[in-house]
Amino acid sequence: MSNRGDSILVLGIGNLLWADEGFGVRCAEALQAGWSLPDNVNILDGGTQGLYLLPYVTEARHLIVFDAIDYGLEPGTLKVIEGDDVPRFMGVKKMSLHQTGFQEVLSSAMLMDALPESLVLIGVQPKELEDYGGSLRPEVRARLPEALQIALDKLRSWGVEPVAIEAAEDASPLNLNDYEAGRPDEEAACRIGDDRFLARMAEGHPTDVEL
Repeated sequence: MSNRGDSILVLGIGNLLWADEGFGVRCAEALQAGWSLPDNVNILDGGTQGLYLLPYVTEARHLIVFDAIDYGLEPGTLKVIEGDDVPRFMGVKKMSLHQTGFQEVLSSAMLMDALPESLVLIGVQPKELEDYGGSLRPEVRARLPEALQIALDKLRSWGVEPVAIEAAEDASPLNLNDYEAGRPDEEAACRIGDDRFLARMAEGHPTDVEL
């Protein structure tokens, strides 16, 4: 096992393209944009990378994970899970492949005797996942500040002193405000699949139609 020192990993996982699935990534993005942290803290957009995240996890002494988790609660409910309960909660009511992948990361780290010393899962109950290209629903987006505060308090308990900074303008087209503002309406971009394509599939016809 490598010498982890005081290495801390803050990981946002999920998929921006499926509405509330993007919660974890948006949390990591907001933390990176609004706070200055020491070099031993690594903030990572883990997306849906699964086992590719294993080296980052096994090198960390402390781990914070942001994610959308189906707890069976009211949409927008935040729940914090710590320690040995984290792998268990990552494995129940899987909503997507990224959760299966991250459960494999934790299982692999456990087999390697390389789980982080501290595990914290900050999860939100999603409202909508079946909206391709959609953004966070209001109930979920409203919990971003609280989720960040929980993470900041945990970092302070590990001896880190976050310093608030003025967030720089994010030029990426995937930043939250531009992502929401640039979304076309349903007439311009079907969000569940093109009806002409779906109809031909249902009839058993070839799908190389002119659209």
